[in-house]
Amino acid sequence: MTDIAIKNCIRKPGRTLGLTVLSALLAFSILAGTLLINGLQSGLNSLNARLGADIMVVPYEAVTQSKLEGMILQGNPGYFYMDDSIVEKLKSREGIGQISTQFFLATTTSSCCSYKVQIIGFDPETDFTIQPWVEMSYDGELGDDEILVGCQLNAFPGDVLQFYGTQVTVAARLEKTGTYLDTAVYANEDTIKRLIDKAKEMQIFDFGDVDPYNVVSCVLINVADGYSVEEVLNDIKIHVRKVEAVQTQNMITDVTQKLTGLSDMAGGLVAAIWLLVLIIMFMAFAMIANERKKEFAVLRVLGLSRKGLSALVMKESLGMGAAGSIIGAALAALMVNLFSNLIENALNVPFLLPGAAGTAGLIAVGVALSVLTGAVAAGANAYRISRLDAAVILREEN
Repeated sequence: MTDIAIKNCIRKPGRTLGLTVLSALLAFSILAGTLLINGLQSGLNSLNARLGADIMVVPYEAVTQSKLEGMILQGNPGYFYMDDSIVEKLKSREGIGQISTQFFLATTTSSCCSYKVQIIGFDPETDFTIQPWVEMSYDGELGDDEILVGCQLNAFPGDVLQFYGTQVTVAARLEKTGTYLDTAVYANEDTIKRLIDKAKEMQIFDFGDVDPYNVVSCVLINVADGYSVEEVLNDIKIHVRKVEAVQTQNMITDVTQKLTGLSDMAGGLVAAIWLLVLIIMFMAFAMIANERKKEFAVLRVLGLSRKGLSALVMKESLGMGAAGSIIGAALAALMVNLFSNLIENALNVPFLLPGAAGTAGLIAVGVALSVLTGAVAAGANAYRISRLDAAVILREEN
């Protein structure tokens, strides 16, 4: 029976190619849409994890001048500072659980710097946002004049880079997050303070009367058990002056809404394409079944049972469907991975594709859905043809 199904597919190359292309189109649309939705959702989850704090406390001007949102959500290099005495004031407030500081410095493309990037300084001992991500790629202790680089920078462990006349060594290259963090550089507190000091000496930016060794850019806070984020946020706003406390979840509300809209749009498009291809497949198999009525009738007269006839048609469909679906799914996975950075830049949202195992699982699901769709269309028409009387069909042809 299998040999007959293969010979039937070879005997009609045009028909076989057409149904194979339909299966490929269906698998392509299903997998490409699924990867897009998955990438958007994973990107949002990654952004949430990297922000990782309930509250961010920054200088008041950072919020009023929209510097914070541009740096945190869009990755625009920048800097702002406040006196580090603010840390002790915050620690004295009720409801403070975890607390850690960060330091920001923008570089330039002039001769003083290897790249124009955002440098983020953090304290590995107290950090609870960057350090968990770092530990996925680097299990050592980040020393002075050592840096970590995001995966989108063309730098690798052992490379020596220069920022503001200071040479630093790349200790590790971090895992992809699908966010602006992939284009940033990370250093410990001592290293970035020295870099800020060097930048101030070179007078490339206007740092005013900032003392690099007595400032912070941002204080990250997780509230203690038994307190709500709103309670702690309001307490800081009332009792700590010249700073702005921001709830991180509120910062990404617009991003979340945009991602939800894009995901819904992609899901709707996939469903529409699936429905359209399903209808086309039903029509195609119906036309092919009518064209092959005499062939089926002869097989019935020669002793092929109704069940056997249905099985023959299903084998042909499954063969063409599997071949087309594998090709379509492979093309979808290849194209989405090749153009993932372009997709991220075009949509201007976090975008993170699954790893090899996750992609393989989605390919398997896409292929299975495509093959199943073709099998349903073929099976319905095979059942209809198998119920017809062979003698009546042969008399009609004569």
